[in-house]
Amino acid sequence: MATINKNGVLAGKVAVVTGASRGIGEAIAIRYAMEGAKVVVSARTVEEGDHMLPGSINGVVKRINDAGGEALAVRCDLSEAADREALIKQTVDHFGPVDILVNNAAITYFIPVDSFPEKRMKLMFEVQVFGPFHLAQLVLPSMRERKSGWILNISSHAALHPQLRAPGRGGTVYGMCKAALERFTTGLASEASNDNVAVNVISPGLVATPGVLHHGLVTEANKDMATPVEHMAEACLHLVHGDPAVNSGHITYAADVLKEFNLTAAELLA
Repeated sequence: MATINKNGVLAGKVAVVTGASRGIGEAIAIRYAMEGAKVVVSARTVEEGDHMLPGSINGVVKRINDAGGEALAVRCDLSEAADREALIKQTVDHFGPVDILVNNAAITYFIPVDSFPEKRMKLMFEVQVFGPFHLAQLVLPSMRERKSGWILNISSHAALHPQLRAPGRGGTVYGMCKAALERFTTGLASEASNDNVAVNVISPGLVATPGVLHHGLVTEANKDMATPVEHMAEACLHLVHGDPAVNSGHITYAADVLKEFNLTAAELLA
């Protein structure tokens, strides 16, 4: 049975996870809390029913706190700079300086380039590129000062170049956002290495989250390739502790992390 280990590998650490009302973000927040982290669970969906998809930040926080962990729900629209600033301020006011930042939030539209609306393209870049960049700017000064910190960006196989003439479904802009996020990761990892701040990026593979199912990304042809969300959560735990000198600057995938380090995914809190 899954439990909270207050003396776990993240004991006393303060973690912020965006897009954590459901799916991968929810799993990461819970896994970190299970290892003793104080977790700020952030997204736009505060209460169950506020969004067409199931899940809410209050629901995730209740699961953690009821199990004996420490978590705080903070509503944040990642497309708004003021919300991003408020997220970090509320975290620091409640728990203290941020030790771990996980940029997971995303908003995605699958539309061919010919007809992609400029407004939606700008929104996707704001949430998935500018938002993580700004949040990193907000937490970096304290991390550098304390000579300790971890930033983890969540990417996708969409960042890889597609095969020419391969059938697509309008994912070009999504791929552009994730490719930019990956280049940001390696650049920042290099810039922050002397201050013991680690920066990594990881892609989950195919996970049947509510969002993935909503977009119809799990099909009869690929359903056997789907992996449990626990695998991603375990890989994301590995990338936010250890020696930053070697555990930084990675562009990696959940399956590769589990295999390379012989990790077994833990059961998450019920």
